[in-house]
Amino acid sequence: MSRAYRRGARRASRASRASGREGRVVKQRGLAADDPTSVDSPASPAGSAATGMVVVELPVSLAAVVEGLTDEIEQLAGQAGLLIMHAVMEAEVEQLAGPKGRHEPQRANSRWGRQRGYAVLGGKKVRLTRPRVRNESGGEVALQSYARFQSPPRRRGSIYKKLIHGISTRKYERAIEEFTNGYGISKSAVSRQWVTATRGGLQALCERKIGELGHMAVLRIDGLLYAGECIVVALGVDQQGKKHVLGLVQGASEKAAVVQGLLDDLIQRGLDAGAKRLYVLDGSKALRSAVKKTFGQAIAVQRCQIHKRRNVKEYLPPEHQRAVDARLKAAYSMTGYAEARKMLRSTVTWLESLNPSAAASLREGLEETLTLHKLRVPEELRGSLRSTNLIESAISVVRATTRRVKRWRPGDMRLRWSAAGLLAAEKGFRRIRGYKSMSVLIAKVNAFDATLANQSEAA
Repeated sequence: MSRAYRRGARRASRASRASGREGRVVKQRGLAADDPTSVDSPASPAGSAATGMVVVELPVSLAAVVEGLTDEIEQLAGQAGLLIMHAVMEAEVEQLAGPKGRHEPQRANSRWGRQRGYAVLGGKKVRLTRPRVRNESGGEVALQSYARFQSPPRRRGSIYKKLIHGISTRKYERAIEEFTNGYGISKSAVSRQWVTATRGGLQALCERKIGELGHMAVLRIDGLLYAGECIVVALGVDQQGKKHVLGLVQGASEKAAVVQGLLDDLIQRGLDAGAKRLYVLDGSKALRSAVKKTFGQAIAVQRCQIHKRRNVKEYLPPEHQRAVDARLKAAYSMTGYAEARKMLRSTVTWLESLNPSAAASLREGLEETLTLHKLRVPEELRGSLRSTNLIESAISVVRATTRRVKRWRPGDMRLRWSAAGLLAAEKGFRRIRGYKSMSVLIAKVNAFDATLANQSEAA
């Protein structure tokens, strides 16, 4: 207990005695066995005993706060938490073993002294003395309240929230609330808790039942590079326009075999391989090959227009990049398929005189960049689906989460960090723009056949 706290407590105690209101902790009997942590506001003794409440009064008067005790409020809050924990445990002991000093022949349990222990408060371990109870055979009766106060998930959750927002394991101790004296917050202890928490998140994500999320009308797949390795992520959009992280897999790159493994896992967990949907992909040939091998050649594929513009620009010198990008952007912004296709073909012809390789890059997969135009999807929804930006926004959260990682270790470290970032991003997901037109998209995709569409274009 700090010197500042003792000084503040003495000052508060004097002010409380002057006002005739001594601070105290009042225990009330009858705490419910299934809720050993119930704490409520002050009430009459009779009413509290009937409802099983624990009343805690702190020695802080308004005059003392005004005089300068404000600096001690955080420490008093921590001490209040410990007082509440002690009161709750004592109430449970009284329920199990009866009132102290009163002989009851029928009772099966008895008090058994005290023992040093700890509870989790403010994200760290705090020392306390816990009461003990034993039964007729001499065995110890576990206190439910103590188990809850000591529960590792409570501390693990505090560590998870702070590290997911960029606090490093080295700075965690300084970042947590300091209103109680605690221990067990070293870098290695925090790291172990983080590994356990993220491993649990990864398992939950990889075991998520996709069939229970409803029909995935849109499937997006993209990759994220980590120190020479790639994490391929799948994100789905349901019929209501809600986004869901469906799965991820680790590989050396976005090779067809890696993507195929991810798709097989999605199908095994409930993704309907026979249902029609829109597939939004970047320019990866291996990704497109694996998708068409799994779901058929007649599927509706929308190639990312932003990736296409970026790839074409990379073939050109800086003085021509702005001009070609303006032409591509204008073409993709057109409402009708015929005029957009005409402008893109004229851009191919123009590029032939500048750089044949840039022209070939634009020609490759040109029709798949206009799939939403062919489907006549409403403009607002088209803007949400014309690129892989939705999944890349989730990946940007992963990058922000992992920016402090200095050394990537073998094993599941990349997967754990990726899953943690994706689950954090998922909490902030909103429905995509234009979601009210999802029924139009679904109807158009169900009637779409890429093989027939390509034959008609060739004719």
